[in-house]
Amino acid sequence: MVTGTLAGIARRPRPRGPVEELRNASVTEAEGVHGNFRGAIVPGKKGRRQVSLLEAESWAAALAELGLHADEMLPWSARRADLLVQGLRLPREAGPIIAIGPSLRIEVTMECDPCNRMDELRQGLRTALVPDWRGGVLGRVLTAGEISVGDEVRIEE
Repeated sequence: MVTGTLAGIARRPRPRGPVEELRNASVTEAEGVHGNFRGAIVPGKKGRRQVSLLEAESWAAALAELGLHADEMLPWSARRADLLVQGLRLPREAGPIIAIGPSLRIEVTMECDPCNRMDELRQGLRTALVPDWRGGVLGRVLTAGEISVGDEVRIEE
């Protein structure tokens, strides 16, 4: 089984709010990443956008495509994703289960399409994130868990 590493955790308390990077977090079926505004499931909805995951390699490829110099690089948290995964290719379809640490399980529900906000950061970034699901994946929490940067990440199909 191929595994990767949880390289980052972030949350936003409100839309367009500041991103707070964390070393560990609680992730639950009721609220996604604790303290993140997007994780709570609205009554009558399915929670398909509860947690967002980004590959470190895809982020680096998008930035490289823009031809940025070292002093122009954007941190992964500028993407506004909740979790950063390194060393593992995330699924490019709905259905697979991403396992993080001993108990967290997230069902992939859809691609995380980049929004106009990306071009506000750097012109052309939105387009650079479009190919091959570079913008990441969205998912729904199936089983809650406590996670920490450095935890193992794997795909359970």
